[in-house]
Amino acid sequence: MNNPLNHSLRLKIAINAQFLPQVSTGGIVSVLLGLISALRKLDDGPEEYLIIGPGEQPNWLLPFIGSNQRIIGGPIQQRNSPNWKERLKQYLGPLRPAVRSLWKGIDPPRRIQRIWPKVPISDGFYESLDCEVIHFPYQDFVLCSLPTIYNPHDLQHLHFPEFFTPSAIAWRETIYPAGCHLAHTVVVASNWTKQDLLRRYRIESDKVHVIPWASPTEVYPNPTSDTLERIKAKYRLRTPFAFYPAMTWEHKNHLRLLEGLARLRDQVGLTLNLVCTGNRYFRFWPRIEECLRSLCLGDQVQFLGIVPPEDLRAIYRLAQFVVVPTLFEAASGPLFEAWQEHVPVACSNVTSLPEQAGGAALLFDPSSVEAIMDAIRQMVTNETLRTELIRKGEKRLEDFSWERTAKAYRAVYRRAARRPLSAEDQYLLQWDWMHNPVRD
Repeated sequence: MNNPLNHSLRLKIAINAQFLPQVSTGGIVSVLLGLISALRKLDDGPEEYLIIGPGEQPNWLLPFIGSNQRIIGGPIQQRNSPNWKERLKQYLGPLRPAVRSLWKGIDPPRRIQRIWPKVPISDGFYESLDCEVIHFPYQDFVLCSLPTIYNPHDLQHLHFPEFFTPSAIAWRETIYPAGCHLAHTVVVASNWTKQDLLRRYRIESDKVHVIPWASPTEVYPNPTSDTLERIKAKYRLRTPFAFYPAMTWEHKNHLRLLEGLARLRDQVGLTLNLVCTGNRYFRFWPRIEECLRSLCLGDQVQFLGIVPPEDLRAIYRLAQFVVVPTLFEAASGPLFEAWQEHVPVACSNVTSLPEQAGGAALLFDPSSVEAIMDAIRQMVTNETLRTELIRKGEKRLEDFSWERTAKAYRAVYRRAARRPLSAEDQYLLQWDWMHNPVRD
């Protein structure tokens, strides 16, 4: 399907990866590392990739870099992005209440004035990189003179504004529309998200491309039997258990999941262990702790926090099943990851999840505790169902690969740079395989 391209005409692409490893931003980081790792394996074209790492610590990305890629440090992040505030809060930790009290005690005229966020404009840094295209693969966007690829990921803040601070909504509603309208190409991971963008921001349909992900943990070592035993002992995992890997953000719906577990125990007499991973988000974690105490779930539920990706793969493999009760998702990394580890999945029937699952998950209403409880009961008691879901998950996973994802992004880069497109490029640009998989 490939047409020969002129390899002597170098195409240099910049990819913005200015995040720090110790400051997790959810699945977006894992997805970006998967893309970078897949692009390094594409050696049949003229592309070179310049990975812009965080100015403070760019070289943490080195394990993911190939011969067609190199890393440079980026400029200091713009202070009108919410990310610097989140990092500051995490670094302060238990000192936050004292700092907050001190801040409130300062006379209003002396406080830093709150300024409505502005779209950052390049000071020449991005133009100086000698690149023909730049990719902003997560929500940050900087206006520059280069053709830009932009990934807004989702518009959750417009569906659940109650989960966001006013400043976060203001930032998103400044950056997202600007990025979507000013970028050469907008990329999302599901057709559901594409249609949401078209409705909300009134952009041209042809400008938005659906490029699905694959399993974010695929780039990490496959766990051996010795690894499984070590991880089971390391985290004192009580088997069998259900697994929910998610940050403790409010839309991840931990409270209803915990209530469903408690009802299953109290009304049906079925006790299930639950293991959760992901950062304990400071704004919502206290409510989860209170829920655990009030429902007496301390002996059933483990919150492990952030675990290394190698450990994460092993925890998936040890789980009886994965449960994803989220209220909103543009695309779910845990579905891909569970299928990769041959683990059955039960997940919400909202937003992009039915499209992604493609019949390979038990769907339930995440707004109903009864529905969550019933889905868990089925997954625990029906071995035939679990076996069938494993088979369907393995089959569904065949519809996705990082190689295809990387080639689709490469086609987007080439088009933005006005380079010749191969027959494969043209095919990938018009194919949404999340919504309409085609098997050879």
